[in-house]
Amino acid sequence: MKITELQKDLAATFRWTARLNMNEGVANHFSACVPGSSGEFYVNKAGIHFSQIKASDLILVTNDNIEDLKTKPDVVDATAISIHGTIHQKVPHAKCIFHVHSKYATALSTLKDPTLPPIDQNTMRFYNRVSLYDEYGGMGFEEESLKMAAALGNKQNLLMANHGILTTGETISDGFDALYYFERSAETYLTALATGKELNIASHEVAEKTAQEWSDYPSDNGRAHLDQIRLILDKEEPDYKN
Repeated sequence: MKITELQKDLAATFRWTARLNMNEGVANHFSACVPGSSGEFYVNKAGIHFSQIKASDLILVTNDNIEDLKTKPDVVDATAISIHGTIHQKVPHAKCIFHVHSKYATALSTLKDPTLPPIDQNTMRFYNRVSLYDEYGGMGFEEESLKMAAALGNKQNLLMANHGILTTGETISDGFDALYYFERSAETYLTALATGKELNIASHEVAEKTAQEWSDYPSDNGRAHLDQIRLILDKEEPDYKN
């Protein structure tokens, strides 16, 4: 079967996430719906480190094989098939899903109040644009994944208390760019907190204006970000496309 650009894009995000040290063991998972399909999506095969994932390692999940795959955790991680399968089905705008337990986003998720305040341009990107799932009930199996989907609602990003971060996008580049910047934002916030000094929090008006400017930005920086990642990988790790 011919490898598509969708698969290559998704494989590139795994490789880059590993370079950023945002992955965890052979856990965590990304997925992307096949455009024009009736719910088909690619997800990473179980047991492969993000730094080793190739386009051909991505498993195509369909309406015909999803129940069978749920019985084969050696092919697709059980929580991956549950979380991604449920959210793709229940949340129409979540065409691509990125879920990690990255250092700073996960640390943020452990705070009693994990709200990300608008203290810089990056944190303002997420102002009022992150849903919180604060009823951690264990790993993301069937019942838990339904609660996650409900908590995400119409937003792009879901911070899961005591767990990690999940971002979504209409495209791979949108979802991955959100993941990258959320982790940066969490790092900035937690670093600022560590100083013990008072935070200079932007007003609601400025924060909302900046968040909207991120949304309305005149160029597609998410796509440009991923294109540049792929250029680097083409030179240094070209097997990601295989």
